[in-house]
Amino acid sequence: MAEAGRNAVLRRRLAAQRAALAEGSPGADRSWRMALARSARDRLGLVLDVTGLRIKAQSLAEVLELPFEYALIAVLQGPAEGMGLMVLSADVLAALIEVQTYGRVGTAPVDLRKPTRTDAAMVAPLLDAALIELEQQLAEEADLIWAGGFRYASFLDDARPLGLLMEDVGYRLLSAEVSLGIGARKGMIYMVLPAKGRGVSPSYASPALQEEASGAQSFTHDFAAQVEASSCILEAVLAQVSLPLAQVMALDVGAVVPLGRAAIDKLQLMGANGLTLTEGKLGQQRGMRAIRLSLPHAEAGFAAQVPDLDQGMPLQPMFAADPEEEASAYGLPMAQAG
Repeated sequence: MAEAGRNAVLRRRLAAQRAALAEGSPGADRSWRMALARSARDRLGLVLDVTGLRIKAQSLAEVLELPFEYALIAVLQGPAEGMGLMVLSADVLAALIEVQTYGRVGTAPVDLRKPTRTDAAMVAPLLDAALIELEQQLAEEADLIWAGGFRYASFLDDARPLGLLMEDVGYRLLSAEVSLGIGARKGMIYMVLPAKGRGVSPSYASPALQEEASGAQSFTHDFAAQVEASSCILEAVLAQVSLPLAQVMALDVGAVVPLGRAAIDKLQLMGANGLTLTEGKLGQQRGMRAIRLSLPHAEAGFAAQVPDLDQGMPLQPMFAADPEEEASAYGLPMAQAG
């Protein structure tokens, strides 16, 4: 009986811990403080302290009552087409612009004005950096599912369209009171995100597995970089002609060279070493010039490396079936085309 009572108590405690974790506190609280401070330091060399932060649930109607006047309104795009907001008060916006233009945060009273798209373009990298940092901080916490994956999308110069743009769902409001430039300016940063999680679930991988995954990702990236940096030169040979050196030296613009048995339905694909790799024929695919490859006969060892493209989409002839029209398409007299 006593054992059953202890088990019931443990179950209630575990349920309470899971519920607290799912609510998103203190994970997002701590992580958003660090994300704002680190992004301001790393991106702008600005000292930003979060002196107060609150997280609370709000309806769309309550979100629309935020102090938008003279504030910069940044629209955020997240997972599953989720939409959020980042609202910077006039003092915060002024400090971010000042540190990028003058190299320091001013102390004079802020000249209240309507934010512009130039202002938004100047602070957008910082907002994205803070959101990325927040996502990294929450990699193994339950808050990741609702706070991760958001990025700056656009700027609004008027708050009136928000009632139509945003979904009528529940939201989480993170209200951060910040001090910038060691107290030179103080203001508010509001972040509004859908309360119902739409992002990925947190990863609880062990440090060993995380290190292994990081190593595999690094190898994949390095290998891809080497492959993309390599080059492969192939030449499509329609026909080969042997001419005396004197005749080659006498070639001029407009000269006609007989190609003998040249035909668009049979060409060779040769490597830089002059060896024939495979054969094919000219055509077009989706309006572009194309070569349909066939199995090689000259290089038996190459057959396993070149796929038979005859299994793919039908390749349309690039020229008419009439031999005379084929020859004229190459600019060759019929007698020389063969």
